[in-house]
Amino acid sequence: MSAVYETGKVLAEYLLFHYGTDEEILPPDRPWPAGMREALGFPRRTVECFSSDRVARGLDLGCAVGGSTFEMARCCDEAMGIDFSHAFIRAAEALRRGEPVEYERLDEASLSTPLVARAPEYRAADRIRFLQGDAMHLPDALGEFDRVHAANLLCRLPKPRLLLERLPSLVKTGGELVLATPCTWLEEFTPRENWPPAGTLDWLKAVLIPDFELLRKSEEPFLIRETARKFQWTLSLVSVWRRA
Repeated sequence: MSAVYETGKVLAEYLLFHYGTDEEILPPDRPWPAGMREALGFPRRTVECFSSDRVARGLDLGCAVGGSTFEMARCCDEAMGIDFSHAFIRAAEALRRGEPVEYERLDEASLSTPLVARAPEYRAADRIRFLQGDAMHLPDALGEFDRVHAANLLCRLPKPRLLLERLPSLVKTGGELVLATPCTWLEEFTPRENWPPAGTLDWLKAVLIPDFELLRKSEEPFLIRETARKFQWTLSLVSVWRRA
């Protein structure tokens, strides 16, 4: 797995992505395109793809710094976030404990703005766990979950099929699965022989059906700010499934 997600630069970008206010990401002194504003709040929007019923257990795979895990805790008695990055999990765990996490938003060259990430007020620390782990080799002791969420993870795994083949034993019968992927397959992360042979959605159907029923799909934009003038605007394919 790439060490890029252990760097302070990327940690700061993801803290802003998950916890920054709209104004911190897109300061109001510029006429930002509407499409950029519509891309805000991605960690929340993917979780909103689940039904609104309360359930017992939720799992957030590739949770990064935990924004989606906190969102899952709104409707899960227990929410667990797992990420391969030690730096991401340290930050998420500090936020779970109620500690503010200071970071620098890079603006330009040596110019930066100090910011503070804070967990939402509903953080429910006693119902959330963060663990460092490998989504391709999850321990059997995790058990089953009513909901599994994996956003922008698949195309960053060396062997993504290992995760897909594990999902039937992770999601309870009748449970929900939300997968989001920008389909940015790169040899830096995934060897070419492990890429989907054709389109990503067709590949997901081939692997997941008949264990899962595809309920719906959508395209969700997201925005990661690198500097005051450089942003990653990306469209993620979101698919929602029910365990058969």
